[in-house]
Amino acid sequence: MRLSFLLFACCLLVWACKTSPDAKQEEGATGTAETAWYETASDEELLDSVQAQSFRYFWEYAEPNSGMARERFHPDGNYPQNDAHIVTTGGAGFGVMGILVGIKREFITREQGIDRLTKIVNFLETADRFHGVWPHWLNGETGEVKPFSKKDNGGDLVESSFLMQGLLCVRQFCDRGNAKEAALAEKIDVLWEDMEWDWYTNGTNNLYWHWSPEYNFEMNFALQGYNETLITHVMAASSPTHPTDPAVYHECWARNGDIKADDAYLGYKRVLDHYPSGDSPVGPLFWAHYSHLGLDPRNLEDQYGNYWELNQNHALIHYKHCVDNPNNFKGYGPDCWGLTSSYSPKNGEIGYASHRPDEDNGVISPTAALSSMPYTPEQTLAAIRGFYRDYGDILLGPAGFYDAFRPDDGWVAPRYLAIDQGPIIGMIENHRSGMLWDLFMSCPEVQAGLDRLGFTTGPVSSN
Repeated sequence: MRLSFLLFACCLLVWACKTSPDAKQEEGATGTAETAWYETASDEELLDSVQAQSFRYFWEYAEPNSGMARERFHPDGNYPQNDAHIVTTGGAGFGVMGILVGIKREFITREQGIDRLTKIVNFLETADRFHGVWPHWLNGETGEVKPFSKKDNGGDLVESSFLMQGLLCVRQFCDRGNAKEAALAEKIDVLWEDMEWDWYTNGTNNLYWHWSPEYNFEMNFALQGYNETLITHVMAASSPTHPTDPAVYHECWARNGDIKADDAYLGYKRVLDHYPSGDSPVGPLFWAHYSHLGLDPRNLEDQYGNYWELNQNHALIHYKHCVDNPNNFKGYGPDCWGLTSSYSPKNGEIGYASHRPDEDNGVISPTAALSSMPYTPEQTLAAIRGFYRDYGDILLGPAGFYDAFRPDDGWVAPRYLAIDQGPIIGMIENHRSGMLWDLFMSCPEVQAGLDRLGFTTGPVSSN
């Protein structure tokens, strides 16, 4: 077990925070100069450190009653409207995957991890559900729905698909385990089978994001691609009890084939059209991460495109935009890149915005580059070293790199979001060992669902 490593990594990062970006210690009696630890650390040591720090979000700073991931973590304790007890279902799905990684990397013992995962699942069994689907937010103390917005006070199918993606990984991890692990896997099976994916079609060949007992389907948000909801369609088609018809995938997600794109942007083929309106060439980078924490894109292909090529090109487009730096933002370059939805400055306060190449206000979100590790390993490692070296004094906190910063003027959001910290742990691990991809893709229901939708395995694309 490497609890000692976790503590050591924390000490190193605290030290880095207190050291100016370019500082080096004075020469000692031996006449040699000690460099900052990250300058001599191996790639593996860097990845260990980033994963260990991000893991703390889901282990040390989880909501205590439920064990679930808080929606947000503010180290200064300043939360709006007592939101310290609000937990997020999608972020918790990323978090349970992070706990599995924590076990593998020996940040915690297997027994500790299984105990926490059991606590989370026990909470989910009694928490509010709507036709088997959890809401976006829950009160971690009571299990009651916390409305995300006025009409978003019922089931959130997308966030729940992120959650169940993680729980199915847990179920597979517990396969052939001891009695405690077998009981946990059985509980997850019951929750999985209770989810009424077909209810969320409202009797059509669309799949809808929200349903509320008060507002019904009034929000009317159909899950058309391309965006982060691929996993929702795959899991809906994979359900052993309430599956959707393949026509829902082809007519809704794929827009009857209109999702295909044959053009290029910044020199890279787009593969799929990111916005039905055509207003933007590519979306924020989290679209390449959320569905693919479990759904392995390396050999994933259907009649519309190759999902490895899609995601790798998406990351490379963002990278090239930051290297080209058409807006001349200070700091942008090969070792400082990555745009996604995150905290963002707004009217002198910390707001939230979606960042992408054509909607770039100079805010870099570390999760964008770090979670792209499988697609852009060399570029991601360069970003990690750059973040440590150039911005460690403002960007490092108790759970790793803060959510967002603007190198142009030194603005930083000293806060964390579960949906941004979780993919860092999981996607780095998928690059290192393929752990979460292997677990999720070992689900027989998922393989059957992919077959129903017409997916095949194809060659990994490269550029």
